[in-house]
Amino acid sequence: MKFDHSFLDALTEQAKQSPRFRMHYDLRDSVDDPCMRMLNALEPETVVPIHRHSETSEDVICIRGCVEEVLYDATGKEVERYRLSPDTGCMACHVPMNQYHTCMSLESGSVIVEFKNGKYDPLTTEIFLEV
Repeated sequence: MKFDHSFLDALTEQAKQSPRFRMHYDLRDSVDDPCMRMLNALEPETVVPIHRHSETSEDVICIRGCVEEVLYDATGKEVERYRLSPDTGCMACHVPMNQYHTCMSLESGSVIVEFKNGKYDPLTTEIFLEV
């Protein structure tokens, strides 16, 4: 399967129609894969809650558009910000395990690829920041 502009356009259209203004495409072969991999189309209206992953780091690669990955300390204070875009030369970042973070879309049609270790578990995969 190839992921070309037509595929990304269709995923973006689904994101625009979604109440959350984002849509993912699972890249795993099965739910038993030991690594989470997905494409994620993000529209500027989406809100990704500040969260952390207690059992894995996360790698984010922007393959279209422009996003900001924002890192926070445990009190909710911003500690670092990465603007990611294939057009600017900085298109990827690494988020360390237990680092609070969020991702914001700065352009309609933005698409990222996310990689995390471990199987998806809704009870432990994301721990949301409470401030």
